[in-house]
Amino acid sequence: MIETRLLHQFIAVAEELHFNRAAERLHMAQPPLSQAIRRLEQEIGAPLFERTNRRVSLTPAGAAFLASSKKVLHLLGESVEQARRVAQGIEGHLILTFINIAPYPALLRALQRFRTTFPAVSFTMREATTQEQIEALEQGRANLGLMRPPGRTAPGLRFCSLLREPFVIALPTGHRLADRPAIPLAALHEEAFVSSHRHLGQGFHDQLIQLCATAGFVPRIVQQARQLQTLIALVAGGFGIALLPASLAQEAREDVVFRPMQVDAPDALHQVELLMAWREHAPCIIRDRLIEELREAMASATENKTI
Repeated sequence: MIETRLLHQFIAVAEELHFNRAAERLHMAQPPLSQAIRRLEQEIGAPLFERTNRRVSLTPAGAAFLASSKKVLHLLGESVEQARRVAQGIEGHLILTFINIAPYPALLRALQRFRTTFPAVSFTMREATTQEQIEALEQGRANLGLMRPPGRTAPGLRFCSLLREPFVIALPTGHRLADRPAIPLAALHEEAFVSSHRHLGQGFHDQLIQLCATAGFVPRIVQQARQLQTLIALVAGGFGIALLPASLAQEAREDVVFRPMQVDAPDALHQVELLMAWREHAPCIIRDRLIEELREAMASATENKTI
């Protein structure tokens, strides 16, 4: 393998076309420089210079090697500088996985600010269920995930709560309970429910089951979907009712009504979390800066009620 030192020495001779001047430029003696060029020619297997008593000139092979050497050193310099910027946390690439984050404008604004502050950081954005995100993080296919509680242990991952929000009840317009300002959960014991698949979000699914258990019944789930937004469409179609995070009730609809839920249960049970998750032992400065940006933005939004 040819050392970069040899490339610098070759370029100096090729540009000066004079060994003494090249040696002065490199702050070294002329004999070691001549020996270095001969070693380079032996390694390449072709003469790079034509030498006479009166002049030094490049051979065709030398001219080709000069152009390539400059490109190699330029690329190496760029690579070193890029590595420094990545190490400093001002450049890099992040893979971000997430559930539906459209109902959280404070979160979207924080992402926009981060991209403005760090324009050299590129993103791959992938919408995924909580379980899919956990697997992507564990396998190193994602840097940061925004998800619901996974409901299972995930060794090696760290979690940070971004916010808690209450559940609401989604009912089709015209439902017998739709005119009530708030609905006791126990009043839903005979209703058909639509819910997400447990294997795609075990924690969220199990929380709903436990919540209904505190009201004295087991929900009768008749339809399931991958995404919570799809459940709203199923409610609108009359397939059943749903328990959903309050953030999904922000958009007014004519075919679905959302009502507060009355239930005697601990806050941790009748409120749902939005979490950040990442690999604990996978250092990444730019990811850590994004984590801090999102954490501060959501804490401020929660305090000012501007989520």
